[in-house]
Amino acid sequence: MQQQREPSASESYFWPSVWAIGLHVLVFGMLFVSFAFTPELPPAKPIVQATLYQLKSKSQATTQTNQKIAGEAKKSAARQTEVEQMEQKKVEQEAVKAAEQKKEEAAQKAEEAKKADESKKAEEAKKADEAKKADEAKKTAEAKKAEEKQLADIAKKKAEEEAKKAAEEEAKKAAAEEAKKKIVEDAKKKAAEDAKKKAEAEEAKKKVADEAKKKAAADAAKKKAQEAARKSAEDKKAQALADLLSDTPQRQQALADEQGDEVAGSFDDLIRARAAEGWARPPSARKGMTVVLQIGMLPDGTVTSVSVAKSSGDGPFDASAVAAVKNIGRLTEMQGMKPSDFAPYRSFKMTFTPEDLAL
Repeated sequence: MQQQREPSASESYFWPSVWAIGLHVLVFGMLFVSFAFTPELPPAKPIVQATLYQLKSKSQATTQTNQKIAGEAKKSAARQTEVEQMEQKKVEQEAVKAAEQKKEEAAQKAEEAKKADESKKAEEAKKADEAKKADEAKKTAEAKKAEEKQLADIAKKKAEEEAKKAAEEEAKKAAAEEAKKKIVEDAKKKAAEDAKKKAEAEEAKKKVADEAKKKAAADAAKKKAQEAARKSAEDKKAQALADLLSDTPQRQQALADEQGDEVAGSFDDLIRARAAEGWARPPSARKGMTVVLQIGMLPDGTVTSVSVAKSSGDGPFDASAVAAVKNIGRLTEMQGMKPSDFAPYRSFKMTFTPEDLAL
């Protein structure tokens, strides 16, 4: 029987090594693709694949040789793994570096875009500033032009005002001369009018003094007549009382009735006379007017109430008659009258005319 040849150490690890390298190449390819699309990757774990073959040995020397070969293979695999890990780490570092570079490029692009935007904004601001300056220059030119026009208008207006002022001065001089002449004429007229007014005032003063004298004389005569009427009434009353005391009862009654009528007439006249003293004649009072007043009186002669029983048709005259009677206040002459004689005067009516009140 032909003895089977045992494979050598290099032959035993050839295909596993090929498979391991192919697997690593595939993994590295996938990593490159992943790094191309993903900037940041999680750290990769080292991949170690080894295939251990159990070889049958027919002798102790072969076994030792195989063990030595296996040890060498393990060392080689360990070195290969270390190399692969270093290559993987290098690939990862390159991927990280590529990602960082990509980030830096993106940041640089962003910075460039920002600078371009800022440059654009600065350019726009510059253009806006230039436009603003141009607009301000235009406005300044327009303002200057308007100011020049305004100054021209002011100068023109000033010239016109000076011309007008000169004309007004001439007119004022002419007017002053005319006014001076007129003042002289007015002074002459005023002197003549003052003299005339003075003469008229002297005449009026004299007339007022004459009227005052006449009125004083009339008032004195009126008062004298009132006193005479009062004294006459008192004398009649005293005479009637004496007659009543000295005659027969029948004669006394007849004289008393006659005396009562005379006393009543005397008190009516007295009331009219007293009312005339305080009467203020209204401008509307005319002859022929008649007002009937309702008068209330106390036994001591105090006038308690006055009202219009029948109007004259003229309110001011009616009111003046009411006021005149109220102004009497109190007739002391009625004190001491018999109740029967006073009874008609407690509430009675009297007729007044402007002639009655103008005694």
